[in-house]
Amino acid sequence: MSGGVDSAVAAARAVDAGHEVVGVHLALSRGATPAGGARARGCCTVEDAGDARRAADVLGIPFYVWDLSERFAADVVDDFTAEYAAGRTPNPCVRCNERVKFAALLDRALALGFDALATGHYARLEPDAAGGPPTLHRARDAAKDQSYVLAVVPPHRLARALLPLGDAPAKADVRAEAAGRGLAVADKPDSHDICFVPDGDARAWLAQRVPSRPGLVRDEEGAVLGEHDGVTGLTVGQRRGLRVGRPAADGRPRYVLSLSVVTGDVVVGPAERLDRTVVTGGPPTWTGPPAAVGDRLGAQLRAHGAEAACTVTAADPLEVVLDAPVRGVAPGQTLALYDGTRVVGSATVEAAR
Repeated sequence: MSGGVDSAVAAARAVDAGHEVVGVHLALSRGATPAGGARARGCCTVEDAGDARRAADVLGIPFYVWDLSERFAADVVDDFTAEYAAGRTPNPCVRCNERVKFAALLDRALALGFDALATGHYARLEPDAAGGPPTLHRARDAAKDQSYVLAVVPPHRLARALLPLGDAPAKADVRAEAAGRGLAVADKPDSHDICFVPDGDARAWLAQRVPSRPGLVRDEEGAVLGEHDGVTGLTVGQRRGLRVGRPAADGRPRYVLSLSVVTGDVVVGPAERLDRTVVTGGPPTWTGPPAAVGDRLGAQLRAHGAEAACTVTAADPLEVVLDAPVRGVAPGQTLALYDGTRVVGSATVEAAR
């Protein structure tokens, strides 16, 4: 129970379904409260723990706080920092689900005798016709669908998951249900951004943790256009904050096309030079029946990005060819594959061209 409305309603629905439910709040980021008393933008503060406890009291279920901050720091925060230091663009929410919520948390729960982990994610689990583990699908509410960040969870872990909000028509219905149940979090704003960056300024947060190495901003012909303080916090597709010394000859905006932590060079150019049609990933994680070479699937490359039709050209490591170019694909992002609503699997992007 994160302290938000979704996990509170998920717990309530699990109680209604007849399960013996215990609420657990994860203490993940110690001291993640912004200066000046402002409320943090994430989902793991002391205030959030209090909101979760009050929701559990209303539901009449036991409540505990489990400290997984060391695991979170090593597997999510340190990974995030190292990936940016290497010039890649990670998704910490994907890592948290992969390594903390559906790994460390689930493993501890199973060791203590629990049967399943229920969460407030908007995604669906469908029974397998052949009797195997359930298959992961998009949520009924496309606007809130979170199947992308669960595409890293393997079948044996999905088999121990419950996703009570997967069939919710809309977030407004979930809030109305929470209000009807007397849950004070019914109108609580959604968490957003990166939970361990309290003020939302990831670039400033990274600048305090990764040594800065100034470098040059160049065009595609190698001409020097300006200087930068360091590639950390920059990402492929970025437009703002580049400090380019002179405008392009055609007056059009420039975007980061590539960056190198070795040379320190950042190459910029027009938006269309960000188009990519071939995406290569690392070893895949299949959430159910795996993809095969030649399969026609849908590819999603951002948490709220559009799905793009593609053909699988290699299965391990994973590679797909997109029917139409997708703009701004960066190493470190997650490539999730879909067959209709079913999540086929995922891989971390290694390269795109």
